[in-house]
Amino acid sequence: MTTRRTMLGALVGAALLPTALRPLPAFAAGAPEPLKDIARRKGMRFGTAIGSGPTEFGNPAYRALVERECGLIVATNEMKWQAIEPSKGQLQFKAADTLLAWANEHGIAMRGHNLFWQPEKWLPHWVVQEKFGANVRQGVERLMREHVRAECEHFGKAIASWDVMNEAVDPADGKLRQNPLTRPFGTPVEQIDLAFRLAKEYAPHAQLVYNDYMRGDEGSAKHRAGVLQLLADLKKRGTPVDALGLQSHIGSWDESQDRGKADLLEWRKFLDEVSGMGYDLLITELDVNDRRLPADIAKRDAGVAAACRDYLDVCLSFPRLRDVLVWGMSDDISWLQTWDEAPRKDGLPMRPCPYDAKLQAKPMRQAIADAINAAPARA
Repeated sequence: MTTRRTMLGALVGAALLPTALRPLPAFAAGAPEPLKDIARRKGMRFGTAIGSGPTEFGNPAYRALVERECGLIVATNEMKWQAIEPSKGQLQFKAADTLLAWANEHGIAMRGHNLFWQPEKWLPHWVVQEKFGANVRQGVERLMREHVRAECEHFGKAIASWDVMNEAVDPADGKLRQNPLTRPFGTPVEQIDLAFRLAKEYAPHAQLVYNDYMRGDEGSAKHRAGVLQLLADLKKRGTPVDALGLQSHIGSWDESQDRGKADLLEWRKFLDEVSGMGYDLLITELDVNDRRLPADIAKRDAGVAAACRDYLDVCLSFPRLRDVLVWGMSDDISWLQTWDEAPRKDGLPMRPCPYDAKLQAKPMRQAIADAINAAPARA
């Protein structure tokens, strides 16, 4: 679920300044084995989202952490339509290209996120205001083609996995979201189908992913059902969808009672159904909302680590899941620090990531390592 994270503010301009905000982390000879190496032994990849701004890519200490731990990255905002084409016809690839060049230099693969983000508020403003001509559907189809072609041809084979469609299902009722790109079609699934077919045409080499933030708790039941229905409908149409991206923003989100194992059982049932349709899985945006955990840091970090381990044990039991990405490596840059829909009632900063604000490893980092070590090896 991407910004509700601060969206595009200083994205392109101040984004690339090499500001040193913290001392470089010291990776001594006795440091833990990098997560990317642990994952590689199991036929998997570990990675993170990274933004181009001064606190992430622009911070040498944070960059060094990502280089050490990650074999895979995804841009937080820099490949989204809003960033690539903030004004009609004005393509801006500089921020994304800088991230990609750095990743290539350090042997880090990069995913593409995303071609289409369905909530209307996240479309570029000019798209929402577009008239599309006398034949609106043809105008929409033409615009979608131009957008997919521009991104996929620009990045080419450097991007081997694309989130083609992001968050098309309304979690409130499980129905498909409507926006100016879906309304000219008979049903939103037709527009989603077109998006994947265009991605297949212009990125035939790539894994094509539907990405969403459904969870295993009771409050997400309609969301899960809606995603399953969408995937089933796309399968019937022969839509070229390869995988479901599990955003994995876990922790306490709704007000239902914590059900622990019951929620994990529902989650396993959901993944069983998705896998049964023939889709691969990947974890695209892992973090842990700690709003119901104690203020005490040691207890809170232990609770976050336990939740992370339980979740990963279920997900990684599916051998078709090969990629695990967190949505940020350190607490201070997490989108949860500024998202007010599910905050901590005590007002304390959240601790949702594997490293703290001083880039010190937390129990969540060990939980990720342990879960990957315990997972079955991929072929």
